[in-house]
Amino acid sequence: MRRTFTSLARSLPPARGFCTSTSEKIVASVLFERLPVVIPKIDPVVYAFQEFSFRWRQQYRRKYPDEIFKRSEERGKGDYQIDYVPAPRVTEADENNDRRSLQRALDRRLYLLLFGTTYGAPDGKPVWHFPEKVYGSEETLRKCAESALESVIGDLSHTYFVGNAPFAHMVIQPTENVPDLPSFKRFFFKSQVIATNKYDVGKCKDHVWVTKDELVEYFPEQAEFLNKMIIG
Repeated sequence: MRRTFTSLARSLPPARGFCTSTSEKIVASVLFERLPVVIPKIDPVVYAFQEFSFRWRQQYRRKYPDEIFKRSEERGKGDYQIDYVPAPRVTEADENNDRRSLQRALDRRLYLLLFGTTYGAPDGKPVWHFPEKVYGSEETLRKCAESALESVIGDLSHTYFVGNAPFAHMVIQPTENVPDLPSFKRFFFKSQVIATNKYDVGKCKDHVWVTKDELVEYFPEQAEFLNKMIIG
């Protein structure tokens, strides 16, 4: 019986883990984005081409009797007709440059940034960063990313994680300006806002929702990496 148990234990695969040294940490970071709420404005070149195509097709369209157009105009003029008024593209948050609000840049993607202490911050001072957490005893790295986002917004019911694997990573190493910076690897997971326009963001001194172009203002030294990581 003991021999059978020993052979079975040898046949079992080793426990899964990340290949890293004891001194090198792994950080799960979340790129939490809000997708565009309204259709982006058409590029002037595209609009000009569509206008040209429409006028070109009008030359060869079939001529219908005027009676048909009169009948179509008479439809939809009852009491049930509703006048449609489109919502404004520019909101109050846009006019006030309120970056803490999700009600801004409705035709662009927005990304959540936090201002506070995080792993690897120089001298432990608060810095701008994505929601993140050092990998510990979680079953998977995605579970660690979910825990990082949940600790900030309190609930994941209005979020959607895109995939189980990270879509980007970067290696942080000490520099001449910051020689005491610990060496670690940061893996990025993508999550999206679902069916809400407000979150109670906590566990930070401040937060902002910014576009891809505005991200460079907060991470100028990582502009090239962010442009490659974020498409669209």
